[in-house]
Amino acid sequence: MNFFRRMNIQLLQRRVVLVILDIMTVCIASIAPLWIRFELNYKDIPDVYLTSAWNFMAVNVVMTLVIFYLFRLYHSLWAFAGTAEVQNILAACILSAIVDFAGMKIMDYPIPRSYYFTYALVLTGITTLVRFSYRIMRGMRHKAQNRKNGTRVMIIGAGDAGNTVIKEITNSSYSTMVIKCIIDDDEGKWGRFIQGIKIVGGRDKIVEYAALYGIDEIFIAIPSANRATMKALVEICKETSCKLRTLPGIYQLVNGEVNVSKLRDVDVEDLLGRDPIKVDMESILNYVKDKIIMVTGGGGSIGSELCRQIAGHRPKRLVIVHNYENNAYEIQQELKQKYPKLDLVVLIASVRNTNRINSIMKEYHPDIIYHAAAHKHVPLMEVSPNEAIKNNVFGTWKTAQAAVQNGVRKFVLISTDKAVNPTNIMGASKRICEMIIQTYNRHYDTEFVAVRFGNVLGSNGSVIPLFKNQIAAGGPVTVTHPDIIRYFMTIPEAVSLVLQAGVYAKGGEIFVLDMGEPVKILDLAKNLIRLSGYKVDEDIRIEFTGLRPGEKLYEELLMSEEGLIDTENKLIHIGRPIEFDETQFYVQLNNLKHAVENECEDVRPLIREIVPTYVPKAGDSEKDGTQ
Repeated sequence: MNFFRRMNIQLLQRRVVLVILDIMTVCIASIAPLWIRFELNYKDIPDVYLTSAWNFMAVNVVMTLVIFYLFRLYHSLWAFAGTAEVQNILAACILSAIVDFAGMKIMDYPIPRSYYFTYALVLTGITTLVRFSYRIMRGMRHKAQNRKNGTRVMIIGAGDAGNTVIKEITNSSYSTMVIKCIIDDDEGKWGRFIQGIKIVGGRDKIVEYAALYGIDEIFIAIPSANRATMKALVEICKETSCKLRTLPGIYQLVNGEVNVSKLRDVDVEDLLGRDPIKVDMESILNYVKDKIIMVTGGGGSIGSELCRQIAGHRPKRLVIVHNYENNAYEIQQELKQKYPKLDLVVLIASVRNTNRINSIMKEYHPDIIYHAAAHKHVPLMEVSPNEAIKNNVFGTWKTAQAAVQNGVRKFVLISTDKAVNPTNIMGASKRICEMIIQTYNRHYDTEFVAVRFGNVLGSNGSVIPLFKNQIAAGGPVTVTHPDIIRYFMTIPEAVSLVLQAGVYAKGGEIFVLDMGEPVKILDLAKNLIRLSGYKVDEDIRIEFTGLRPGEKLYEELLMSEEGLIDTENKLIHIGRPIEFDETQFYVQLNNLKHAVENECEDVRPLIREIVPTYVPKAGDSEKDGTQ
């Protein structure tokens, strides 16, 4: 209560000071036009004009204060004043001059014709100076404080976003940043200034001026820049030792949301060198709308994003199945808050439980199932292969069987690039899952399809969060091998393509998502270190730990025998299914089932019988041990 009382007293004091200053301003503005008119000699001013000005001064003061009040000149926070406040000052002063003119005429006070114009100029000038003096003095004090110890900043982008960032940094009393220069590729802007900061040249000057001014941080303030432009700028900035940040999308600039707090560290997505993937959202909407959708593993990285995007396309009901209550609870609360009208069912269940999965489908009658439930961590599955097979292979088998028994129209399996020529248990288990759904598709009305893609940025257990944590801890950053490469896609991109692949599905296909060009993990690590403001192997060391169990240097998205068929979306392809003996396959599956249920010490030979392309790395079979 005392705090608010003090705030009210301070506000009242400031308004009283402003009123006193405005009274003085009106008095000066009433006499100054005559003093200027008669060549700055007060004695030469005729008494008749002075009498008119002094007699009308009291009325003029009262009327001007009322006008200023109506134009909210006593309500604004002048420390943050901008063009709107300047417009209000100008309008209020012009209206005051009009009232002055009308009053003088009505009361028949003689006055020179030039008086009113000069009065408006003087009143506007002094009022503006009074209102902005605090801001000017605070800015000067802020610059003086930061000149020696502030963070030296370079801004890339002399457009609206750059201007907004400069304005906020300059005006903020909390910022310890000093903007030293601006970079922009528009030659017409070179040598000019934005809020006193010089535009020194194009991107070819970044390294030169970063060294010249001792720049600590570089802000890329170009929200409309595409991935290719971002990558080019980042590559240049990497040659400096500066920390790099960038602004979010242009839509936030339009909404007025751009400010310094929106600056973020450059993400690895900015280094992929491509624009975000776009899909036909209208076709997805028509595909999902008014249908009952079930997502297994709905609390995981891919499953939860599937649920988010499906929820936004107005399904009749969304049924989330997950075996871990914390993840299930988090996605439940998120969707309930964002989509309060969504018919949402969240259930705790394991796909390994035949009766539970069957009873869920019998009760809720899903039209489409997205099967994302799986154990995906490669090294962990290498040391627990039986668990990988129980969950991935037989969880898929049981879920597919329940889908058939309960009339599900479409079943979409989330697969992986590691299913191609697998060298690990996880990849081999996913290849068997693909074989299961292809077999089921031949004999039942349910349309079974698989969607295969590579690594997703930011998913649970992915390398990027690990690198960031290691950098935050001071290193070292661990990379398994200097030549290891991976395909990358963001989680929303992957899920959008999964949904669209479902639209194209007729049954039996293995859809392959185009992941773009593969990325060298060592390059990702180096770039992330540099863009965090550190020097590789000086500030943060990179350490090679050797390939982990089941890990290979590169991933393939397609087995050579499959070939490719294009779809309407150039980023989604269809692999031709490989033929295999179904009778033998079921015999092998039952043998595998018996083995894992009896905790076989080495299940790999049985897996190799089912997946001939599975070639475990030498020594892997000795590393698993018992369950």
